[in-house]
Amino acid sequence: MRYAVLIPARLASTRLPDKPLADIAGVPMVVRVAQRSRHSGAERVVVAADDARIVAACEAHGVEVLLTRTDHASGSDRLAEACVQLGLADDEIVVNVQGDEPLIDPSLIDAVAQTLASHADAAMSTAAHAIESLEDFLNPNVVKTVLDARGNALYFSRAPIPWWRDGFAKGGPTSLPTSPAPLRHIGIYGYRASFLRQFPNLPPAPVEATEALEQLRAQWHGYRIAVHVSAHAPGPGIDTPEDLARVRALFAA
Repeated sequence: MRYAVLIPARLASTRLPDKPLADIAGVPMVVRVAQRSRHSGAERVVVAADDARIVAACEAHGVEVLLTRTDHASGSDRLAEACVQLGLADDEIVVNVQGDEPLIDPSLIDAVAQTLASHADAAMSTAAHAIESLEDFLNPNVVKTVLDARGNALYFSRAPIPWWRDGFAKGGPTSLPTSPAPLRHIGIYGYRASFLRQFPNLPPAPVEATEALEQLRAQWHGYRIAVHVSAHAPGPGIDTPEDLARVRALFAA
């Protein structure tokens, strides 16, 4: 199976300025992500950047990089432009690895690509893992998903789903549902290049705006999203200075 990894990198960040260039043990974060991604089975790993400073940092470390427009509304829009620049074939699989995941598991990248390859009727793939705490189940910052019999996502939500009617009937949740066990969505996506180029042109869905979840646009328009269920939670991503300090400590150790 042939596939490419694309890593969107945007310099502006409200919580962590210049995040892609944040130093992690002497190497910029986005370069760390690319280096981890190279340990996957991807044929090609490319950073799609919005700033010449990111381009320079990648080139200094031998990472393939493209300069894209600065006005993209989302990472998916940036990757769609990258697909055009790279001239990817319609049926080529692209895995979107977030630029703030320097501890991404290369085997998870492979699994997301393989999941899409094995679901011919799906336009996208992603990943999830079992939720183990009631706190995470109730946390709106933890995105949940439920699957159909073939491993496709039925829905994604910030709400606690599936809602256990009988178990939660008396005063709300005090334990997790067991059948099916709730799943936490992991923010990694596989696309067929033809769909990725088309995705930014799809009208936004009302439910996408309500939940603030971009993947719901694909479902709203009738596209399937296949889900790989991982046995493990992913390594920590970086959104805040506290996250960065934690990951720096892991690298130092």
